[in-house]
Amino acid sequence: MSRIGKMPITVPADVEVNVDSSNVVTVKGPKGTLTRQIHPDMTVNIDGNVITVTRPTDDKPHRSLHGLSRSLIHNMVEGVTKGFTKELEVNGVGYRVLKQGKQLIMNLGYSHQVIVEDTDSITIDSPAPNKIIISGIDKQAVGQFAAEVRAKRPPEPYKGKGIKYATEVLRHKEGKTGAAKK
Repeated sequence: MSRIGKMPITVPADVEVNVDSSNVVTVKGPKGTLTRQIHPDMTVNIDGNVITVTRPTDDKPHRSLHGLSRSLIHNMVEGVTKGFTKELEVNGVGYRVLKQGKQLIMNLGYSHQVIVEDTDSITIDSPAPNKIIISGIDKQAVGQFAAEVRAKRPPEPYKGKGIKYATEVLRHKEGKTGAAKK
């Protein structure tokens, strides 16, 4: 049995979960609504306020899908109640970010400013000139958007200049040692 797949998902009181005949799971909560198609081989059962996911056989593809399906549904329930956030830090002399309306304006050492806009499901906040907070209800969309923002100027290995995740640990390289000795 899958360690993750066999764990039940408890649904909070203010969340409504529906599963239709084609395994489309819809989760409504205080922060919004999420919908996802679960693989047709998996069986999603709702028993009161507990959701369980079962698999038909112990074949390798079914074992893989079991834990995945359970995690996807759990992330949907958590997203509509708490939401997800990713925190980014901007390091470098002259590197800074500023939020104006729905736009995040970034000065990243280029000859031009890099501008990123909020989407319908993702909100960007900049509480400090070197901090970016990306939040939303869909875990995958928040992670993807944060990766796209980080890709605008990834951290370089010598001085650590660039955009990095707040939890990311950079490994610095030593650099040149000077003139060769004879």
